[in-house]
Amino acid sequence: MHRTYKPILPTHSKLLQQRWDSAYYEEHRRRVASASSTIDTRPPKTYMHLHLKLKRLQVEEERLAVIERDNRTLLTKMSIIMKTNGGIDNQNNSEYKSLNREKRLRELLRSTKENEEMMKRISNKKPQYDHTQWERDWVMNQQHMEQISAYPKDWWKDDSQSRTTSARTSQRSKSCQRGNTASSRSHIRSANSQRDKSAASRSDAKSHRSSTGQAESKPHPAPGHQDSKSKPANSRPDSKPAAAQPVKSTVGQPESAKKY
Repeated sequence: MHRTYKPILPTHSKLLQQRWDSAYYEEHRRRVASASSTIDTRPPKTYMHLHLKLKRLQVEEERLAVIERDNRTLLTKMSIIMKTNGGIDNQNNSEYKSLNREKRLRELLRSTKENEEMMKRISNKKPQYDHTQWERDWVMNQQHMEQISAYPKDWWKDDSQSRTTSARTSQRSKSCQRGNTASSRSHIRSANSQRDKSAASRSDAKSHRSSTGQAESKPHPAPGHQDSKSKPANSRPDSKPAAAQPVKSTVGQPESAKKY
């Protein structure tokens, strides 16, 4: 009993059910074997021109042929040089011959002749516009503009020039004043030093004179009696030496200051 066919569903004949099930299974296997896949998993096609590049091989063969030819030519020349003295043959006896020289000369002559005729016509043609009349009109217009204008011609240039000149003169005057003040100060200092020296010498002389006058006077004058010869004329014991007047220096000062 264990070897008998056991169908999935209940049936009245197990033998027939086994045949039917085996037929359905074989049909299913055939369909699965003949089914086509939705995804193409086959390897890509191989092309000969991608793997074997004939053009590259041809170019390489041509390059090698050129190199071989150049080497052969060079070897031939070297053998000739070794056999002979190695002279240089650089003479070229061939003459340049142009095939269309005559035609080009004819075209050149024709174009030259046409240019000369055109130049002659242009030079003989009278001008339509008179430039001298234009110049006269321009001069007349300039005169009219100067007459009706509120300001003179190129007034801004004159104004700028006057400003520059005034600025330069002011700078020069300031520099001169600075130089004059410096020089006047130096002169005043020198004059003051000379004045002090002269005052000191005068005071020394007066003191010396007063001391000598007292020595020549009487030894014991009477009380309340004064001798006119005991002291020099116009001299007082409490008198002081006259101060020297300051000397005004006019060196380096402008003319207006020198007048006063």
